[in-house]
Amino acid sequence: SRNIYLAALKLGYINTLIKAGGVVVVCGCGPCVGTHNGVPADGENVISTANRNFKGRMGNPRSYIYLASPATVVASAITGKITDPRRFLK
Repeated sequence: SRNIYLAALKLGYINTLIKAGGVVVVCGCGPCVGTHNGVPADGENVISTANRNFKGRMGNPRSYIYLASPATVVASAITGKITDPRRFLK
């Protein structure tokens, strides 16, 4: 939500994410169907917290889309590969 975004901005979280190479996008249907920051390339892997998946869902039937929990997506972003988030809960 806007309030969460503003709080994260004030606390410096957004700046940290951007410095780490993250991109903050607006809420809506664009990110989940791959039309907001571009369509995935052939053979590209995407991990998403979206609730639906099928071949070509994000605009390219030759890319690979994996659905996961938010915790798994964050853990995977940290490691650069699909990762069990429990390793970060210790």
